[in-house]
Amino acid sequence: MRGFRWDIFIDFFIKVLPYIYVTIIYVVSSVFFGFMIGLGIAMLRLSRRKILRGIGSIYVTVLRSVPSVVLLFIVYYGLPLFLRTYFAVELGDINTILYVIVTFSLLLGSPMSEIIRTSYLSVPAGQYEAAVMVGLTPVQAIKRIVFPQGFIIALPNLGNIFIFMMKEGALAYTIGLHDVLGRGMYLSGLKANVYNLELYLALALIYWPCTLVLDKVFKFWEKKLRDRNNKTNKQMRKAIC
Repeated sequence: MRGFRWDIFIDFFIKVLPYIYVTIIYVVSSVFFGFMIGLGIAMLRLSRRKILRGIGSIYVTVLRSVPSVVLLFIVYYGLPLFLRTYFAVELGDINTILYVIVTFSLLLGSPMSEIIRTSYLSVPAGQYEAAVMVGLTPVQAIKRIVFPQGFIIALPNLGNIFIFMMKEGALAYTIGLHDVLGRGMYLSGLKANVYNLELYLALALIYWPCTLVLDKVFKFWEKKLRDRNNKTNKQMRKAIC
């Protein structure tokens, strides 16, 4: 039985690490577009019209029920077929990363909508009314009072979304994307998959600091925003008194 090969481990780490930029691109892009989709779905679910609330609820239910890898393959095989059949559009040799971004943007739209909706509902209505009483316009009240408080409430969950995306996005290798995992699997194949332990430990050493940094950044950001928001609330209370 062979022993652990440190030289192979280091070689994997050095060759795979540069591909972290691919992971960062689809993580940031997917979270951004997922947030925009989630914002739209949250507005539907907060609507007074029953049919709009129903549409939003159906979206959340369906996307919550579909496994990530299944949705990825549906988009990968279905999107080109759909565009070719109904719009006569040929995607050709489109970059694989676009399929990943589309997939996870749709997927993240569901939890994002819940985060946005619950954060908005968590801000007491009296905060908005008090802001208007001290002379702020409705837009200013939302911008300066409601949004900052709702964003602070949402921030921990947004951090969790980023961390989830870092890990779940690794499924992109199943459609041939050379991100961190995809490149690692390719290099392992060149060595006849003999050094899988060395590969996966190298990958873990790359993913772990990334998720740790994300966690620390969002906690620091949350603390800073809470301190600033508390200062704003004190000033508003003084103005009312």
